[in-house]
This record gives sequence, structure tokens and C-alpha cells, in this order.
Amino acid sequence: MELFYYMVFGGLAAVVAALELSKSNKDRINTSSAFNSFKNNYLLVYSLMMAGDWLQGPYVYFLYKSYGYGKGEIGQLFIAGFGSSMLFGTIVGSLADKQGRKRACVTYCITYILSCITKHSPQYRVLMVGRILGGIATSLLFSAFESWLVAEHFKRGFEQQWLSVTFSKAIFLGNGLVAILSGLFGNLLVDTMNFGPVSPFDAAAVFLAIGMAVILSSWTENYGDTSENKDLLTQFKGAAIAIASDEKIALLGAIQSLFEGSMYTFVFLWTPALSPNDEDIPHGFIFATFMLASMLGSSIAARLLARNSVKVESYMQIVFVISSISLMLPTLTSFLVTPSNVKGGSISFSGCLQLLGFCTFEACVGIFWPSIMKMRSQYIPEEARSTIMNFFRIPLNIFVCIVLYNVNALPITIMFGMCSIFLFTASILQRRLSAIGEKPKTEEWTMLKEKNAEDEELNVA
Repeated sequence: MELFYYMVFGGLAAVVAALELSKSNKDRINTSSAFNSFKNNYLLVYSLMMAGDWLQGPYVYFLYKSYGYGKGEIGQLFIAGFGSSMLFGTIVGSLADKQGRKRACVTYCITYILSCITKHSPQYRVLMVGRILGGIATSLLFSAFESWLVAEHFKRGFEQQWLSVTFSKAIFLGNGLVAILSGLFGNLLVDTMNFGPVSPFDAAAVFLAIGMAVILSSWTENYGDTSENKDLLTQFKGAAIAIASDEKIALLGAIQSLFEGSMYTFVFLWTPALSPNDEDIPHGFIFATFMLASMLGSSIAARLLARNSVKVESYMQIVFVISSISLMLPTLTSFLVTPSNVKGGSISFSGCLQLLGFCTFEACVGIFWPSIMKMRSQYIPEEARSTIMNFFRIPLNIFVCIVLYNVNALPITIMFGMCSIFLFTASILQRRLSAIGEKPKTEEWTMLKEKNAEDEELNVA
């Protein structure tokens, strides 16, 4: 393995360690022992769930390729996953609100385990079923767990600001440390121990089963809107009305869709972007490096969220601009750096530049997750939280499906350019959200002043 990979990984590790060790009291939030116990239980479950997800991430494309499928066929399999998430996401989200978030989390475990089992078959139809199951599981992962956490947090009487602690720790561990260990463990299973590209999926199923056992033994059930007279269609309409009538929720949904759509497109594209001529790259190690960059971002987010003087709506504008520039690098390097036509070999110079840009983007992802969770906890009504969160995923899944469907028709540089534009658009929408987020306070202050003025006039009279 080249020295370059170790240098990038070591540099990021040093910065993350320095940030964590240099935390002061200003960067920490004082909490209770009861909250810490609750938080640690959730973090254990979340880490196991993310281990089950991250073990699969670096090897999905690689596994399909090892079965002899081309980029177009692999793109169709990915489309099936995102399409499944789009079609069934709102249904499972509404069921989670209605039937219980704990049940939805258990359903995630079962569905994803079944998806992992299908990876043993090279048959296209079986793999397609696995992708559909994986899409359903993804919808639950990114809605049910957060919905359960927020509802349980307030049910137990914990302070609003303490949610930021759980969010930032969850991303630091689940999307950072666990993802790194998963990448290295996957690399060990596939490359060192030669168990084959399906072995990470077997390991993922084991972690998911352990997490399900913890959920069943230690979690209590909570619900959204428990009205018996509300069917799924009524819940859909209620969620749609909430989004349409509240500009903040609509903006938040658009921002999330633009960022996550770009992120999932990046997940599909980073492998062919770094190895356009079939260069030999260590997938697991690069994935671990990306996750270390994500840890760096979540560490920065933890500091920002701990300070009341810093508003999440403000700093996220900068984050989206930086992420936009980062994903523009493949397009820029195609013009500024002479491409290599040599097949195989090690990563190219332009590949090295892109890898640094991708690490920067992953750092932005690390900041994005706890920050968007914080904003969702503020703006989305509790009774339809899972339903609305899965509504947000519909446009992002449509976007990703369109990109993947045209994966052979459009050059990679064009697709990265599109993602960059979407991320810059997200920064503009975030600016608008920041402006109207302060507006009610201004209006309340104006009304208060007018009322005081009227009271003074009455007193004078």
C-alpha cells in the first residue's frame, strides 16, 4: 500500500485526536447520570446498527462486479435500492409512527439481515430482491431510530440541548469510529484472510442480530400520532400539509434531499472516480479514511452545537459551500491535469487530489448529520416525525435513481458537477432557512414593543 494513503489517514487521525483532547468546558454540556445511561444504551444500539450498514458499504459495488455484472447492470441494482426506499419509505415511516418506533427498529434488523443473505447468490433476480429489502431497511435506519430517540428523550424529561450530545456522539461513533473499524475489518476479511467479497455481509448480519437483541431487551415502545381513526392515507396527507404549510419544514426537506442525494451519488461514484483505468486501490482502507474524515467533521460539529452563541442554521451555509467545492474537484482535475491512459498500476496524481477533496467532503458529511438532526428536532412535529422524514427522502431517491439510470450516458465529471451545483443550491436554501428562522422572534419582539407602547398610552391617558 502506498505511503500516500498512510499519510492522509495519519494526518486526519492526528487532527481528530488533537480536537478531542483539547476540548474545554465550553465545548462540553453538563448532563445527568440518568441521561448518560440512556445515551450510552442508544449509542451501543446505534453503533451496532451502523456496523451492520458500514460493513456492506465498500463492497456492494465490488461484489456485484465480482459476479460479472457491468456498470450499467450494477447501476440498475442500485436504482432498485433507492427506488424501494422511495416507494416504501413513507409507508414504513407512517407505520413506525402508528405501530411503534421500537417495532420499526426491529423490522430494520430483520429486513437488513435478509438482504445480507441474498448476497450469497450471483443470480440477478435474487440480488435485486436483496436491494429492494436493503432500500426498505435504509428508510427505517434514517427515520425510526432518530424518531425513537427524540420521543424517548422528551418522554424521560431530559433537556432539549442534551439531544445535541447524543446526536454528535452518535455520528462520531456510528458514522466515524465504527465505520473506520468496519472498513478495516472488511479489508481484513476480504483481502487479508481471503474470505471473499461476501464475507463482510455475513459479519454485518451478526452485528445486526446482536443489536436487535439489545433493542428487544432494553428499549421501551413509543409512538407518534396514536389516534385510532387515522389510517395511513390520513397520515400521509397530514405530513404533506405540514410540509406545504410550513416553509421551514419545506426548506429543511429540500436541503436534506439535495445534500443526501449528492452524498449517495458520491457513494456510487468514488470507486470509478479514483480508479478510472482500473488502478489498484485499497477499497476498505480508503473507506476507513473517509470515515475518519467524517469523525473530524462530527468532532467539529460537537463543539459548535455545544455553544449557544453559534447557530446551526448559520454555519451550515459555509459547510454546504465547502462541500460543493470539494465535489467539483473531479471536474476541475479533468481540465487541469493530463489524464493517464495506462491501465492498472497505482493511484494517479489526479486521483490523489480527488481523494483529498473527497476527504474534505466526508468531513462536511460529519458536520451535516448531527446538525440536520438538531434542526429536525426543532422544526418537525413529533406526531408525524418518521412520516415527514421519509417524505424528505422521496426527492433524493428520485434524483439518485435518475443519475444511476444515466450512469453510462453521462461522464463522471458531469455527475460530480451536478452534485456540486445541488450542494451550492443547498447553501442558498440554508441561508433562507436561517433568515426565516429568526423571523418569528423579530415579529414577537415587534408585537411586544407595540403592546408595551399601547399600555404606556393607556397609562398616560
